[in-house]
Amino acid sequence: MKSTILAIIVLLPGVAAAAPLQPLPMPSADGRLFGHLPYGDIAALDLVPAPPGFSIGATCRINRDAAADLARLLVAAADSPGVGTSLRAVSCYRGVAHQESVFCRERHRTTCVDPSDRARSVAPPGYSEHATGYAIDFGVRPTRGCPDVDYCFASTPAGQWLMAHGPEFGFELSFPAANRQGVTWEPWHWRWVGTRVEEPGAAVARLLFARARNMYPALPAARDVLGANAAAVAMPAGRIVTVRAKLPDVTGVRARRR
Repeated sequence: MKSTILAIIVLLPGVAAAAPLQPLPMPSADGRLFGHLPYGDIAALDLVPAPPGFSIGATCRINRDAAADLARLLVAAADSPGVGTSLRAVSCYRGVAHQESVFCRERHRTTCVDPSDRARSVAPPGYSEHATGYAIDFGVRPTRGCPDVDYCFASTPAGQWLMAHGPEFGFELSFPAANRQGVTWEPWHWRWVGTRVEEPGAAVARLLFARARNMYPALPAARDVLGANAAAVAMPAGRIVTVRAKLPDVTGVRARRR
């Protein structure tokens, strides 16, 4: 009887055996994997909860150095007409172990059949900015027809406000449209580097993301402010360059959701 039931299940239309998970290859000589740079887990003691009500689902934890700027950003967003408290967190800190389950999970699929293709939209475990505690995937509530981690976020009032003002609070867009890294455009994924290098924790964050910022520039980006020893190039403290980039036409296009 068991064999009969099993045979019926296998022969049912639309039911197919799951393809085996392809093992991840070794990173390249420069340490990258599918173009992604390596990032280790932040120490648990350096994580703090984000402001209450910010997280959509599980508790959002972030690097303590980014907490003050995030709080200021949310206050400013709340005072902005059309935005209010709609700007929320879809995902914040994700450890390497958690990232493995995220990387190997897609809607309607149970395995990563093609890791190289998956890496265009999700970083492999050990190569995600989320593990640093500095990265946040933003979303909106109510969604008003725009699902989480979707290109449509860029056209929402909250997404447009973030593009215009995120760098003023030390956040920059890690994966802009047509980025050289070859990662899908992610208007929801922002990393914190501080508004100026002298800000507590900003030097550490900028050092951590130095290769990423040099090889694959953020857009819009928080501008580096030179230290006192480089006074030959004077610049007002805390100055931020806000880049108003033309958004690509993504009508009818959906991101591959995490």
